[in-house]
Amino acid sequence: MANEISAPSADGVPSDGENVTVAGMNAYLSRPPEASTGGMLLLPSITGISPQLREFADGLAAAGVTALSWDIWRGRPGSDDPAQMETQFQWASELDDESSLTEMGKLLDHMFDELGCRQVGVIGWCIGGRFALLFGGRDSRLANVVAYHPTVPGSPAPNHTLDATEFTARIAGPAMMLYPGADEVVPVESFHRLQDALNSRTTGPSIAHVYPGAGHGFTARALHGNPVNKAATDLSWPQVIAFIRATTLV
Repeated sequence: MANEISAPSADGVPSDGENVTVAGMNAYLSRPPEASTGGMLLLPSITGISPQLREFADGLAAAGVTALSWDIWRGRPGSDDPAQMETQFQWASELDDESSLTEMGKLLDHMFDELGCRQVGVIGWCIGGRFALLFGGRDSRLANVVAYHPTVPGSPAPNHTLDATEFTARIAGPAMMLYPGADEVVPVESFHRLQDALNSRTTGPSIAHVYPGAGHGFTARALHGNPVNKAATDLSWPQVIAFIRATTLV
């Protein structure tokens, strides 16, 4: 039962997943021990399919949910090493919103058509959190949307051609957004716009969490030297797992 609710620790959840190819794309697949019709599409942070992202995927599988992770860097290695951050920021500036959403749609198709999933949601962290909001507004098949500290700055990056607030208002299903109160990348005004967009919907419950004192990307283990970030991760992950199970294992 512990693996179902606890956040990935320094030791991590044992990696039981595998690297797979879907429609010509790399992906990381982690499946529950027993057959499941619930699934989650994972959209990584700037660190890509890193060791910690694999742990999140394996943790979802341990909770009974099939987890398929999008390779945001298209074959280039993911890494939790802060020394790689500058390179990863450069890669992030080259991402295209529309082509990225197209790739996610192909992965979602695969989950429904090939992996036996009937209810599939999407969860993303940082840059992946923004993509989760965009994809949630684009694809009405999604059973839920979870956006961990989504990177939606006050002034959009040049390659952010789609408006995250506009797409957030279109999300059809239940949505959960988790915001760090000391986010140095996303001003509180941006969070309020996203929250207002969620609350403007006439369908789909909305859950918004605020973690005072936590910084942007607080789930990243590299930032857990700050005890506030670690506490926010430890508190939020079990609630995210419960939300995912309630919306996909039905």
